[in-house]
Amino acid sequence: MKKLLILLLLFTSPASFAAAPMVKTSAPGYYRFMLGDFEITALSDGTAIWPMKKLLTNTTPANVKGALAKSFIRGETETETSVNSYLINTGAKLILVDAGSAGLFGPTLGKLLLNLAASGYKPEQIDEIYITHLHNDHVGGLLSNGEPAFANAIVRVDQHDMDFWLSKENLDKASEENKGYFQGPTISLAPYLKANRVKSFDGNIALVPGISSVSSRGHTAGHSGFLVESKGQKLMLWGDIIHFGALQFDVPSVTIKFDTDSKAAVVQRKKAFAQAAKEGFLVGASHIPFPGLGHVRLDGKRYVWVPVNYGVMPQT
Repeated sequence: MKKLLILLLLFTSPASFAAAPMVKTSAPGYYRFMLGDFEITALSDGTAIWPMKKLLTNTTPANVKGALAKSFIRGETETETSVNSYLINTGAKLILVDAGSAGLFGPTLGKLLLNLAASGYKPEQIDEIYITHLHNDHVGGLLSNGEPAFANAIVRVDQHDMDFWLSKENLDKASEENKGYFQGPTISLAPYLKANRVKSFDGNIALVPGISSVSSRGHTAGHSGFLVESKGQKLMLWGDIIHFGALQFDVPSVTIKFDTDSKAAVVQRKKAFAQAAKEGFLVGASHIPFPGLGHVRLDGKRYVWVPVNYGVMPQT
C-alpha cells in the first residue's frame, strides 16, 4: 500500500515549468547617474568579437593569452569588446559623445538607438554630437537606413581627424583592406556636411559650459577626449585611449593595429592613466566592458581599473 501511494504521488505531482524556453537576452544597455547637476547616461552599442592576438602590437601572443586567462576571459585568442557611448544632459543641452557603429560592424553592434529609446530619450532631442574620432564604430550610427539618425544635431569633431579621414587622396592611397576606414566616415558625415551641421574644433576648447575637448592625438590624427565638469565633479571621456584593459593597464606600451601613430598613442595613454590616477576623477572609456565607467589607481608600477560600484546614482 505504501509503495502504491508513493507511485501515485510521483505520477500526479504538479507539472514542472523548468522546460520553459530560455530568454537569452539581457536588460537594455543603459546606465545612468548624476555628475553634479548633469545627468549622464552610458549607452551600449553592443559588443564585437576582436581577435586580440592579431590586433595587439608591441607585445606577444603569449602575453595576450596570459592576460585573457588572468582576467577569466573565455577563449585564448579573442575577447568580446564593448562599444560605449555617453549621453550628457546639462539641463540646457542634450549631448551625445560618439554615435556607435550602426551596420558597419555586423549584427552584434548597432544597438545605440534602441538603448537610447529604452533610456527615455529620442534621437531628435539630441542637440550636439561630439565625436572622439572618425573610426567606423564611433560614427556609423550617425545614419539610420541611409538617413541622418539625429535630425536636429550638430556634429563636432577635431579638424585634424576630418582632414585625415575625409581626404580623397588618403582614400586613394589606402590599401583595399583599409579603404573602409575612410569610406565609413565619409558616408556617415555626408548628409550632415550637406546640411551645414558639422562644426569642427581644433585641440583643447570649451564646447559648451561644463564640457571641453581634450586633445589626445595618436590613436588617430585628431583623437579627442571630453572633460565633463559640474559642481566640482569631473568625468573624463577617453574615447579609444585604451582597447584591452586586461593587458594595457599593466603594460601601457601595448598598442593596437587601429592606431594611426602607435608611438603617440602610447604617450597619450600613459599621460591619461597618470592624470586619472593622480586626480581621482571618474573615467568613461569606449571599449572597457559596459558601462565603461570607473577610476584608475596606481599600484606600484602598474595601473588598476576600479569599475564603478553599481547604484541608482553613483557618486564620483
